[in-house]
Amino acid sequence: MEKKQRTKYIIADTLSAMLAWGLLFLFRKVALEHTGFSDVADVFNDSNFWLGLILVPAGWLSLYTIQGAYRNVLRRARLTELLDTLLASLIGVVAIFFLLLVDDHISTYRNYYATFLFLFGIHFTLTYIPRLIITSHTVRAVHSRQLGFPTVMIGSGPRALQTYNDLENQETYSGNLFIGYIDLPSSSQQPSPLTSIMPPLGTLDDLRKIAKEQRIEEAIVALEPDQKDRLQEILLAINSCGDIIIKITPDARDISVGAIHQHSIFHAPFIVINNRLMPEWQYSLKRIFDIIISLVAMIILSPVYLVTAIIVKATSPGPVFYAQERIGYLGRPFKMHKFRSMYVDAEQAGPALSKDNDPRITPFGRFMRKVRLDEIPQFYNVLRGTMSLVGPRPERQFYIDQIVKRAPEYLLLQRIKPGITSWGQVRYGYASNVDEMVERLRYDLLYLDNMSLTTDLKILLYTVIIIIQGRGK
Repeated sequence: MEKKQRTKYIIADTLSAMLAWGLLFLFRKVALEHTGFSDVADVFNDSNFWLGLILVPAGWLSLYTIQGAYRNVLRRARLTELLDTLLASLIGVVAIFFLLLVDDHISTYRNYYATFLFLFGIHFTLTYIPRLIITSHTVRAVHSRQLGFPTVMIGSGPRALQTYNDLENQETYSGNLFIGYIDLPSSSQQPSPLTSIMPPLGTLDDLRKIAKEQRIEEAIVALEPDQKDRLQEILLAINSCGDIIIKITPDARDISVGAIHQHSIFHAPFIVINNRLMPEWQYSLKRIFDIIISLVAMIILSPVYLVTAIIVKATSPGPVFYAQERIGYLGRPFKMHKFRSMYVDAEQAGPALSKDNDPRITPFGRFMRKVRLDEIPQFYNVLRGTMSLVGPRPERQFYIDQIVKRAPEYLLLQRIKPGITSWGQVRYGYASNVDEMVERLRYDLLYLDNMSLTTDLKILLYTVIIIIQGRGK
């Protein structure tokens, strides 16, 4: 359903951009050049018209993608649609004006203003009206219960039942399609009143598997008074499942201190936690930077790749590259690639972390680690999308299991892609044991709380300084 909806938006936006560009050419011919309608056919003989008919819509679609217009398309609100379209139209028209129109031959500067205002007005109107129609149709489908969002209830007592009834009986249906509930044993140990309404899915330990299998989009937390101390544990479990919207049933204290921010007067009140760590446009730009920088790095460093490969092959027997399974975004395993810095069969006795004066590391491998040369094949992982330039370092499941026993919050790091470098790498360096991994964790958690393009840039700059100084290990 979401893919079909996204296609509707893309088609509508493409046609709107093409029509706005065509009307702009007609406007300039008739209103600004005063050539009359008899010469309108000249528009179709202009190569710039046909070139713009291809390139301009592509530019608009790129801008909308960066803005995040094609993400969560089933949840878009009409007011949000209006504001987003206004902002995108303003940015896009300014770009078109200075890139394509500012060099036009004009008789008066009023033509500039007229061209700008006409393009802004016609593009916004032609774009917003189809979007409004699509969005309104979706909103009606949600309100009429034809469309819903897979939801899990965290809680199994009277409070959960009351929350369910409040949602079902509210004047405007919010779209919560309950898949089932997670049982939270209470001191009363009474049978759950939800059993006759929705199926039990398991315990909190099963949540990650359930979220993946059922494609859960929302989690509603309804705790009994004696379960309040489990809230942090529950939020940690939900956060480790990915971008799930969390709604917590409030009590009188939450309302009195202003923790409730209602977006609709007809919906039940909740404390809403949206797990997106950055604005959508920053996520898009982060991925664009990952791709561009990785491509440029692989091209510029191609002689380094070749020389390093020759030296690795010549100084110790075995393959040039080393691929090891690591755990990435949302706990998904992937193969991370490095230049081989250890002797073959270095882990014959089982997984082991590297340490100072590690005899398993080759002489050239020791140098590579100092200047992070062994890491550069990971630009390939970044291009594939399994890693990012900046993000927590990926670990093996063997060590993750040990870390989680001591620091369950480690699973929060799996909300984002792992990186070639990280805040923890810059501040702490490589870890040689689980104790150091737990110690380094606090820096990676700080990254989650301060995640932004600016933070990424700072980490990349400090990484370059560390490489130049040879302070890696």
